Amino acid sequence: MIHHTMIVSFDNPVPESELDQFLEDIEQLMRGAGRVQTFSAKHHIRVPADDHSPVFAATAIVQFGVSGLDALNASLMAPGGEELIRRWQARYPYKVVWANHEPL
Repeated sequence: MIHHTMIVSFDNPVPESELDQFLEDIEQLMRGAGRVQTFSAKHHIRVPADDHSPVFAATAIVQFGVSGLDALNASLMAPGGEELIRRWQARYPYKVVWANHEPL
């Protein structure tokens, strides 16, 4: 199994209900692609040290698991993915870093 872990950081505060919708939209897209075996998404728990992050502080963490590289590539190219990104970036700009890894 390969896990794809994304750390999402919105440029400005996002209402909690909107952040929940963003995470739900990602889950629907990933599960709809039919290759995802596991999915989890949570809000970042903010602490004062976040103000000193050398890159950015997270807003949310998303992780999904797939059977292998082919499934990962198919999931990342899921139909509707680019539209989802454009729609959310237009409303609430954000940055993402990710890592593909074996289960921790």
